[in-house]
Amino acid sequence: MKIAVLSDTHGLLRPGVLEIISECDAVVHAGDINSQKIIDEMQTAAKPGTPFYIVRGNNDKEWAEKLPCHEEFVIDGIRFYMVHNKKDLPVDTGRSQIVVFGHSHRYLEEVRDGQLWLNPGSCGKRRFNQDITMAVIDTEEIHGKEKCSSPVFRDLKWHEITLNGEKSCAVARVDFSHSETEKQSVSDRKNTMAVPGEEEALLDSIIKIMKRMDKRQQVGKIAEDLKLDAEFVEQICRIRVTHPGVTAHGILDKMEVNRTGR
Repeated sequence: MKIAVLSDTHGLLRPGVLEIISECDAVVHAGDINSQKIIDEMQTAAKPGTPFYIVRGNNDKEWAEKLPCHEEFVIDGIRFYMVHNKKDLPVDTGRSQIVVFGHSHRYLEEVRDGQLWLNPGSCGKRRFNQDITMAVIDTEEIHGKEKCSSPVFRDLKWHEITLNGEKSCAVARVDFSHSETEKQSVSDRKNTMAVPGEEEALLDSIIKIMKRMDKRQQVGKIAEDLKLDAEFVEQICRIRVTHPGVTAHGILDKMEVNRTGR
């Protein structure tokens, strides 16, 4: 039984993601979905009767009020515990064998005391230069054989993991090419133009803006001196004012949320 594990789609379902969902027997989504439309599209792509397990992300607002913030469930005898943000996990996840979370947009696969901790990363809108990823779990054991029952899974690198309770599963990371990018709206393109491209340059600009804010310089003066877009500088200043104590990295994260509409 194959399980599609994804997170942080943020309003974008890539064709490759939908193709994998269409070949899986269950779908697990760790939040930051964006809208009910994304759930509907996943369900349309899936085989009839495919079970879905979905939690609410920090950017899933009023439309997602009925979605749980955490969920415990069993798929083919394997016990799962899922939240969006790892920091919201309880100290004791009980007898769960696989712990799923998202939020960071960074793929993580780690076995701790017989538990698989899995962050599938983000397969939605690309964030800076981070990888675009999801995961597939197969509840059947490998025994050295390639899992190529479908062309969708043929090129994946599967490896077997022994869970507590002597239950095994196979896990594969799925990477999507950066060339498979989403079409940006006019507003997205405008905001992208207003922001320096690379994360390091962005952090450097934020730090410089913060230092000038400490000197009580105005937005226009900061933008002029640093040769930055005034709207970008105003956005940084507004985030810092409305979030007292926020760090440069915190502003970076919040700014990205605003830019992508999350």
